Amino acid sequence: MEIRLKRVYDDPTPGDGFHALVDRLWPRGPSKERAALDLWAEEVARSTELRKAFPHDDLSWSDFEAAYRAELAGPTAGAVGALRAKHAPHLAVTLLHAVHDDTHNHAVILREALEA
Repeated sequence: MEIRLKRVYDDPTPGDGFHALVDRLWPRGPSKERAALDLWAEEVARSTELRKAFPHDDLSWSDFEAAYRAELAGPTAGAVGALRAKHAPHLAVTLLHAVHDDTHNHAVILREALEA
């Protein structure tokens, strides 16, 4: 299975497969229909504290990464397992996020956790 990352503002394509929004807050603008959303997995998103701290409060990427990995292994481990089970039957899965930075965001870390 291939797990892709995409901004929720980008147009969906047939190759995207199963669409899961992995943000805690619904992004401004796109509707669920336009995003071709199959699942809103808000419980696997970074906590409100981490969302506010990185990058707004100068939390470094490495500190954010460590803190979010701890959340995924701890309080949200059950939700990560549930998401893994829901997307398992699909050949392609696209994790949708609203973050501007494509390389430094929680979806990158979540993908790694789902692939493990």
